[in-house]
Amino acid sequence: MSFSLADFTRVAHTLWPLDGAEDWDRPGLVSGNPLRPVRRIHLAVDATSQTVDEAIQAKADVLLTHHPLLLHGVTSVAEDRYKGALLSRLIRADCALLAAHTNADVVADGVSDIIATHLKLADVIPISESVAPGTGIGRVGRLTQPTTLGHLAHTMLALLPATASGVRVAGDYAAAVTTIALCGGAGDSLLRHPRVITADVYITSDLRHHPASEAREQALCAGGPALMDVSHWASEWLWLEPAAVQLRAALPGTTVTVSELNTDPWDFAVVH
Repeated sequence: MSFSLADFTRVAHTLWPLDGAEDWDRPGLVSGNPLRPVRRIHLAVDATSQTVDEAIQAKADVLLTHHPLLLHGVTSVAEDRYKGALLSRLIRADCALLAAHTNADVVADGVSDIIATHLKLADVIPISESVAPGTGIGRVGRLTQPTTLGHLAHTMLALLPATASGVRVAGDYAAAVTTIALCGGAGDSLLRHPRVITADVYITSDLRHHPASEAREQALCAGGPALMDVSHWASEWLWLEPAAVQLRAALPGTTVTVSELNTDPWDFAVVH
């Protein structure tokens, strides 16, 4: 069975509908000829020089990334700018580029759902619900066997690929944890959401000093969750293999590979 890039795009937008994306987001097909055949698909969190090299070396017809390369306004794709250089290399190699970002966050089996599944959470619901039932940003659920905050931190460390930042935690190491709220990727916009405030811990990425400090002070004053900050890239990398499984089922006969390259921007940390 043969598939074109147009076929692949339709499948991607069925699995991760574009109308589920946030207003500010820019997912979808970035480059490529819709008529060209698709036999090999490569998945990565980011379009970087390394993952583009990897896709081209694998002779991929499509590089599917979670993060859009052209998320913000671009006025030039000249090759002395990295976005232009990456696009030019992909175009010369006949490798299309497609992004599935917040539209892949909100769906069942999306980014946050996959983390919840790995943690074996029960009674899982979105933190911020979309129109379609069971969809939305983030997830909250409960552990069938309560644990401690410290043990959960070690569980997350073992679950995620290694990064320089590891797992940072604000809270009592021995505190009991039953209810977990989580959001793959940057999630400080949900810190004040009622479903986050009533959880025992909130797991997300890119927590900045002031929002995190204010959330912890508010928790001390009136109750609220412990905070667990993990690598943005690592939290979203877990989604790639389940997404590959979905693509293999929808496009039988295609080869779908997943990048294991670490595209977290930090290389090492020095601590006391």
